[in-house]
Amino acid sequence: MHSLVLMHYTLALTDGTEIESSFGDDPVEITMGNDDVTEGMELALFGLKEGEQQTLTLTTEQGFGIRDEENIHDMPLTDFPEDLPPEVGMSYSFESPEDGEIPGTILSITDDTAKVDFNHPLSGQQIVFTVDILGINNAHAEIEST
Repeated sequence: MHSLVLMHYTLALTDGTEIESSFGDDPVEITMGNDDVTEGMELALFGLKEGEQQTLTLTTEQGFGIRDEENIHDMPLTDFPEDLPPEVGMSYSFESPEDGEIPGTILSITDDTAKVDFNHPLSGQQIVFTVDILGINNAHAEIEST
């Protein structure tokens, strides 16, 4: 059974820089086992009950993965839309071979190519994950492994 979990959460870097948070906004509902959050975040939720709070520091593997230098590619400037030329630091959404989309961030630009990083922007970072469980929709009062 996949538990529905209603929660508030914060993602931050270990230096305290907040990446995103639902606190002070609408809570978030996730379905355990549906890849709504990373596997490491999901593991951090197992066993928590409604009303419980937890803060954990996730390793790079539990968060958004290790940076892979093979995920950095040179792309011709002609591959970018004329009305949205690449700029260093800008993120684009590129079509993936599986008919999906993959984000990429421009690292540098030369005369005819842009170096694009397809790693998740938080890859290689430890993540501080804070969660406040507001509700769990299943037959049990704690989050189960799926």
